[in-house]
Amino acid sequence: MNIIYKWIYFRVLKWKLIGELPKIDKMVLPVISHTHWVDFILGILIRNVINEEINFVGKKEIFGPFTGWFFKIMGGTPVDRGSNSNTVGSIVSIFKKKTIFRLALSPEGTRKKVKNWKTGFYHIARQAKVPICLVAFDYGKKQIVFHPPFYPTDNMDDDMFFLKNQFKGVIGKIPQYSWIFEN
Repeated sequence: MNIIYKWIYFRVLKWKLIGELPKIDKMVLPVISHTHWVDFILGILIRNVINEEINFVGKKEIFGPFTGWFFKIMGGTPVDRGSNSNTVGSIVSIFKKKTIFRLALSPEGTRKKVKNWKTGFYHIARQAKVPICLVAFDYGKKQIVFHPPFYPTDNMDDDMFFLKNQFKGVIGKIPQYSWIFEN
């Protein structure tokens, strides 16, 4: 099957792959720019191209009896995202329980245009003591870019500046919704 996924990605879609997923069992993978539902399909495709387990979390409601099996096969883990829950703490506990957990998520928190990222991914990485490995889904250049691991420091402002700076010029599927780095 891997050959088919590679054929689709490289030959049919004509996308490039820059860098590689680090050989680390636990990490947070912020994916930019998330502007369309098709990003999920592209994520599943690239996961199969590189033949590595990549996970995600979703609200527990989508893991019901009719759809839960599908999302679990796709690498999903349910979390309670209610107003009284500690989502960061819940995800950190998932990291502690699992042998392999590579959490892909969107720091924008939505597919719409945003000015700032949500910082949960950063707090998850710090508390779980795992690296952040940035991933760019750049529809403008038709490429996915895997960045090297970044270990958060005690200076969140400087860290976030550095992380955001890595996504200059990345264009999402819907360009007008793409996140733009502003100093």
